[in-house]
Amino acid sequence: MTTIKSPYRPRLSNLMTVCEVNYMLLLRLMADNEQQGESRQFFISDFLSYQITIDEVTRYTSLITMKQDAVVNGNVLSNFFRPKMVVRLYHDARMAEVVANQDIRRVKPRYDYPNKNMHLPDEKQQINQFLTEWLQLSLQLGQTNVALS
Repeated sequence: MTTIKSPYRPRLSNLMTVCEVNYMLLLRLMADNEQQGESRQFFISDFLSYQITIDEVTRYTSLITMKQDAVVNGNVLSNFFRPKMVVRLYHDARMAEVVANQDIRRVKPRYDYPNKNMHLPDEKQQINQFLTEWLQLSLQLGQTNVALS
Protein backbone atom coordinates (compact mmCIF):
# COMPACT_ATOMS: atom_id res chain seq x y z
CA MET A 1 0.00 0.00 0.00
CA THR A 2 1.38 3.43 -0.93
CA THR A 3 0.70 6.45 1.15
CA ILE A 4 0.42 9.92 -0.23
CA LYS A 5 2.29 12.47 1.81
CA SER A 6 0.38 15.69 2.29
CA PRO A 7 2.19 18.92 1.42
CA TYR A 8 3.85 20.90 4.17
CA ARG A 9 1.59 23.50 5.76
CA PRO A 10 3.22 26.21 7.87
CA ARG A 11 1.95 26.47 11.43
CA LEU A 12 1.48 30.18 11.93
CA SER A 13 1.34 29.86 15.71
CA ASN A 14 4.79 28.22 15.81
CA LEU A 15 6.31 30.86 13.53
CA MET A 16 4.75 33.69 15.54
CA THR A 17 6.17 32.28 18.77
CA VAL A 18 9.68 32.08 17.29
CA CYS A 19 9.36 35.63 15.91
CA GLU A 20 8.25 36.94 19.32
CA VAL A 21 11.23 35.28 21.01
CA ASN A 22 13.57 36.72 18.36
CA TYR A 23 12.18 40.21 18.97
CA MET A 24 12.76 39.92 22.72
CA LEU A 25 16.31 38.60 22.24
CA LEU A 26 17.17 41.32 19.72
CA LEU A 27 15.93 44.02 22.08
CA ARG A 28 18.16 42.59 24.80
CA LEU A 29 21.15 42.54 22.44
CA MET A 30 20.51 46.04 21.15
CA ALA A 31 19.76 47.34 24.67
CA ASP A 32 16.63 48.97 23.21
CA ASN A 33 18.84 51.67 21.69
CA GLU A 34 18.23 51.66 17.96
CA GLN A 35 19.81 54.29 15.76
CA GLN A 36 20.25 53.91 12.04
CA GLY A 37 23.85 53.11 11.15
CA GLU A 38 24.70 51.72 14.60
CA SER A 39 26.61 48.44 14.72
CA ARG A 40 27.24 46.06 17.56
CA GLN A 41 29.77 43.30 17.43
CA PHE A 42 29.66 40.26 19.70
CA PHE A 43 32.90 38.36 20.17
CA ILE A 44 32.28 34.69 20.88
CA SER A 45 35.89 33.53 20.69
CA ASP A 46 39.23 34.66 19.27
CA PHE A 47 38.17 33.69 15.75
CA LEU A 48 34.37 34.06 15.77
CA SER A 49 32.21 37.16 16.05
CA TYR A 50 28.77 38.36 15.04
CA GLN A 51 27.81 41.83 13.92
CA ILE A 52 24.40 43.47 14.04
CA THR A 53 23.94 46.61 11.95
CA ILE A 54 20.81 48.75 12.03
CA ASP A 55 19.97 49.56 8.42
CA GLU A 56 16.65 51.36 8.81
CA VAL A 57 14.49 52.72 11.62
CA THR A 58 10.91 53.85 11.09
CA ARG A 59 8.04 54.46 13.46
CA TYR A 60 6.75 50.88 13.48
CA THR A 61 9.60 48.81 12.07
CA SER A 62 13.37 48.48 11.98
CA LEU A 63 15.56 46.60 9.55
CA ILE A 64 18.80 45.04 10.74
CA THR A 65 21.50 42.88 9.22
CA MET A 66 23.17 40.21 11.30
CA LYS A 67 26.27 38.51 9.98
CA GLN A 68 29.05 36.28 11.19
CA ASP A 69 32.72 37.07 10.81
CA ALA A 70 35.14 34.19 11.14
CA VAL A 71 38.92 34.14 10.89
CA VAL A 72 40.79 30.83 10.80
CA ASN A 73 44.59 30.84 10.80
CA GLY A 74 44.56 34.54 9.91
CA ASN A 75 42.29 34.01 6.89
CA VAL A 76 38.74 35.34 6.68
CA LEU A 77 36.33 32.59 5.66
CA SER A 78 34.43 33.08 2.42
CA ASN A 79 30.85 34.40 2.50
CA PHE A 80 29.60 30.88 1.77
CA PHE A 81 30.63 29.77 5.26
CA ARG A 82 29.43 32.91 7.05
CA PRO A 83 25.72 33.24 7.81
CA LYS A 84 24.08 36.58 7.01
CA MET A 85 20.45 37.50 7.71
CA VAL A 86 18.30 40.56 7.19
CA VAL A 87 15.69 40.82 9.93
CA ARG A 88 12.65 43.09 10.12
CA LEU A 89 11.50 44.07 13.61
CA TYR A 90 7.80 44.90 13.90
CA HIS A 91 7.58 47.06 17.02
CA ASP A 92 3.79 47.23 17.14
CA ALA A 93 3.46 43.43 16.96
CA ARG A 94 6.67 42.84 19.00
CA MET A 95 7.99 40.36 16.44
CA ALA A 96 11.23 39.94 14.48
CA GLU A 97 11.20 37.98 11.23
CA VAL A 98 14.02 36.96 8.90
CA VAL A 99 13.20 38.52 5.53
CA ALA A 100 16.40 37.56 3.68
CA ASN A 101 19.02 34.90 4.29
CA GLN A 102 22.26 34.15 2.45
CA ASP A 103 21.14 33.52 -1.12
CA ILE A 104 17.40 33.94 -0.47
CA ARG A 105 16.23 37.51 -1.10
CA ARG A 106 12.68 36.88 0.11
CA VAL A 107 12.03 33.96 2.37
CA LYS A 108 8.74 32.30 1.44
CA PRO A 109 6.53 30.71 4.09
CA ARG A 110 6.58 27.42 2.15
CA TYR A 111 8.56 25.88 -0.70
CA ASP A 112 7.54 23.02 -2.94
CA TYR A 113 10.02 20.19 -2.67
CA PRO A 114 12.12 19.33 -4.53
CA ASN A 115 12.85 22.72 -6.03
CA LYS A 116 15.62 24.26 -8.12
CA ASN A 117 17.46 25.73 -5.12
CA MET A 118 16.72 22.77 -2.85
CA HIS A 119 15.09 24.91 -0.17
CA LEU A 120 13.31 22.86 2.44
CA PRO A 121 9.52 23.07 2.62
CA ASP A 122 9.78 24.69 6.09
CA GLU A 123 12.79 26.90 5.27
CA LYS A 124 11.22 30.02 6.83
CA GLN A 125 10.57 28.26 10.14
CA GLN A 126 14.09 26.82 10.22
CA ILE A 127 15.78 30.13 9.38
CA ASN A 128 13.87 31.93 12.12
CA GLN A 129 14.68 29.12 14.58
CA PHE A 130 18.36 29.40 13.61
CA LEU A 131 18.19 33.15 14.35
CA THR A 132 16.87 32.33 17.83
CA GLU A 133 19.83 30.05 18.49
CA TRP A 134 22.25 32.61 17.06
CA LEU A 135 20.86 35.36 19.30
CA GLN A 136 20.97 33.11 22.37
CA LEU A 137 24.63 32.30 21.64
CA SER A 138 25.43 36.00 21.34
CA LEU A 139 23.70 36.73 24.65
CA GLN A 140 25.34 33.86 26.50
CA LEU A 141 28.89 34.07 25.22
CA GLY A 142 29.26 37.37 23.43
CA GLN A 143 31.19 40.36 24.60
CA THR A 144 29.93 43.45 22.88
CA ASN A 145 31.55 46.37 21.12
CA VAL A 146 29.37 49.28 19.91
CA ALA A 147 30.32 51.34 16.88
CA LEU A 148 28.45 54.11 15.09
CA SER A 149 28.83 54.39 11.34
